[in-house]
Amino acid sequence: MAKRKRTNSIRKIRLEKLIGHPDNQNKQSEGNFRKMFLNIKRSGLYEPIVVRPHPTKEGYFQIINGYNRCKALRKGGYKKADCVVWEIDDEQTDIYLSTLNRLGGKDEVEKKVALLKRLNKKLDVSELSKLLPGTAKQIQLLSKLDRPKPSLEEAKIKRKCFAKAMVFFLDSGQRQIVENALSAAEVKEGRSRAAVNAAALTAIARGFLKNL
Repeated sequence: MAKRKRTNSIRKIRLEKLIGHPDNQNKQSEGNFRKMFLNIKRSGLYEPIVVRPHPTKEGYFQIINGYNRCKALRKGGYKKADCVVWEIDDEQTDIYLSTLNRLGGKDEVEKKVALLKRLNKKLDVSELSKLLPGTAKQIQLLSKLDRPKPSLEEAKIKRKCFAKAMVFFLDSGQRQIVENALSAAEVKEGRSRAAVNAAALTAIARGFLKNL
């Protein structure tokens, strides 16, 4: 028997028929959720939610990608959502849950600067900070909205100025050792504790590499 070809179909589905997957790992900060909500409220546009027919509840759908969009639509008073319906099994669902929203790239600074400048012609920095990732100060610094267009070298330097988060897990003993080391680092005037911790961890890592 020939295998049926899978097709994507977009349907409007009532929000009460959409149920989040219990193993969805993707969590969104309150700040990012608020920005997404404001974008949807402002434009009425959003990416369709990816769902599959619910495996145990007939007539319902399980959200594979777009749980936070669904929350934002509910908050905005929507009754239905545009959904892409996928006919996939449990195994394929688990694969998508483990990969969707986790295969992103990096911004090209020069293009981001140009984009921010275009947006700034209609929206000020404070308004942009409500709709875009990053704080008002970060947007101002990155785009240099009130200054001439940065050179490629300046853009590269600015890219290095933005902190990048690192996540790792420690057992109780390891955590105590790290906390003791960080607490011994002196906080100099004009520097935040976060900046001091970052410098201390870098120094520890540099010393470790020298002793390899």
